[in-house]
Amino acid sequence: MHRSASHRRVARTAGAVASAVLLFPLLSAAPSATAGSLESGSLQRQFAAAAERQGVPQSVLLAVSYLQSRWDAHGGAPSVTGGYGPMHLTDAVTALAEAPHHSHGEEDARGDNSRAPRHGAQERAALPTAAELPGRLKTLDRAAELSGIPAEELRTSTAANIEGGAALLAAAQRASGRPLSSDPADWYGAVARYSGADDTATATTYADDVYDVIRGGETRTTDSGQVVRLAADPDVAPATGQVESLGLRKPSTGPTECPRTVACEWIPAPYEEFGDGDYGNHDKANRPASQSIEYIVVHDTEATWDVTLKLVQDPTYVSWQYSLRSSDGHIAQHLPLKDVGWHAGNWFVNAKSVGLEHEGFLTAPDSWYTEAMYRTSARLVRYLAQRYDIPLDRQHILGHDNVPGTVTSTIRGMHTDPGPYWDWAHYFRLLGRPFTPTAGPNAGVVTIRPEYTAHQPVYTGCVKAGEACVPHGSGAVRLHSAPSADAPLVKDIGLRPGGEDSTTGVNDTGARASTGQQYAVAERNGDWTAIWYLGQKAWFHNPKKRPTAVNSRGLVLTPKEGATEVPVYGRAYPEASAYPAGVPVQAVSPLPYKLLAGQSYVVGDRTPGEYYFAPVFDTTGHKVVRGQEEYYEIQFGHRVAFVKASDVRVSRA
Repeated sequence: MHRSASHRRVARTAGAVASAVLLFPLLSAAPSATAGSLESGSLQRQFAAAAERQGVPQSVLLAVSYLQSRWDAHGGAPSVTGGYGPMHLTDAVTALAEAPHHSHGEEDARGDNSRAPRHGAQERAALPTAAELPGRLKTLDRAAELSGIPAEELRTSTAANIEGGAALLAAAQRASGRPLSSDPADWYGAVARYSGADDTATATTYADDVYDVIRGGETRTTDSGQVVRLAADPDVAPATGQVESLGLRKPSTGPTECPRTVACEWIPAPYEEFGDGDYGNHDKANRPASQSIEYIVVHDTEATWDVTLKLVQDPTYVSWQYSLRSSDGHIAQHLPLKDVGWHAGNWFVNAKSVGLEHEGFLTAPDSWYTEAMYRTSARLVRYLAQRYDIPLDRQHILGHDNVPGTVTSTIRGMHTDPGPYWDWAHYFRLLGRPFTPTAGPNAGVVTIRPEYTAHQPVYTGCVKAGEACVPHGSGAVRLHSAPSADAPLVKDIGLRPGGEDSTTGVNDTGARASTGQQYAVAERNGDWTAIWYLGQKAWFHNPKKRPTAVNSRGLVLTPKEGATEVPVYGRAYPEASAYPAGVPVQAVSPLPYKLLAGQSYVVGDRTPGEYYFAPVFDTTGHKVVRGQEEYYEIQFGHRVAFVKASDVRVSRA
């Protein structure tokens, strides 16, 4: 893959929609009920009983449930698209009505001060009625009709939910004119219909995934502490031709850039001029010939699928490369990968990244993503990483909440999605890069990796400010100023210039380290580990019996000899002398943080300062400015940052 001559990767020693209407801080409605404790083995028996009563092969029922929820009940809380329980029975109207919505609306998705800020649309669409929602978002009502079980019970009881899902599968089989066969191979069409997909490619991909689960088998301990097993059936050969009889549409693939293992549709974002020098909703470019693509940014949305597509097709709005649908993992591509989307709120990152928006009209900490979405997202990321030589690590696969503010004034407005409840550990297992120990107990680097389901730190502000959120698994650890749970949380002077402590707020990233992020170890004290974080020592609970991090190898950097401190930047822009005539010099403006002598931070890429000048619709004047000054990317806090290579020295941890 082409890279500029001055671009060098540091050798590795360790083995959205970004706008005011789509991407928001996490808010929540408490779930309508919580599942009670289950007797050991009862969940497995519930699947067996429902399968027998409804005439569905048990392996089919288990595999469909796994692809929806991985057999979790989530305490009765809805998914990001209003799906409840292990079978993901959707009741979007109820979920939408119960969940509060909020937008801080401060981030400029484009993140380039060469032109006026662009925040996108500010008005929120009215909540849809039941009649306006597609069938895939209201399967719970249909399950209630088929099973005779009240809707509230389907939402809150795992046994009822499984029964309702089995009833839907049986009805789909009958609708196809096929008998309720005991052979799982005969249920391919019914499984495809269960996905709710409206096109053949997505329905087929979904059914293929279900049968991959059947062939390979699965064993997992669920969020209720239940061990559920699906024995492998490697010889099952489903009747894949059954999809053709479902009467689904053929998607328009157009010039999509997707792996063959996903269903991908071309729904282009417009490039349109509308007067007074204004245009939207992205920038034309020639990547990777002009600039290398270094990052993939994971977002979540705050709109239904239909609204999401309408927004990205609005020329006055903002843009991103791909949208992913929750219920079935369907992917829509909106921009050629050579072009630059307006999604991350940081122009340096936008110009060198691909943005992935994951559907979700609830930003609730008890909302969850389907396995179907996680799987197709991971396949897409693997494809992109291979195509552009992007390392599969957390300095290149970023959450929107890991993207730094460009300058001091933008730090507080940066978005916080996908937040502490995105399961990065599972995501990277699907990417084929699980976070495993690569060093011994005295390593100088740690990789954050709590056990997602069991790790449930208290967050506040999901429903009301200061009010505790419903307990939920999390991939983030909390950082204290001393090795004690009673010690104040570390400070983030970018978020709170007055020096106030960080909080436990679900949207407060000031004292948070997330799964997969790597930090240099500052000290160890019993069950506590200290890391260097935002220019200070930050402690997190890391007991040996239930560790929240694994020891790792890596390269770290520290201020060069004789320097007491060095500045930290939110973007890696060239020096002033690199700009040609006609291109305004962009300020190399440090953030309010400092990298102090004696502190170390894990090293990412080394890259020359770059700036993509693209302030107008006419692309003939667009230029990539590349300087001699080089930067290192570092894991500085919850967000990444940049330091000048000339200011630091690199060593093995």
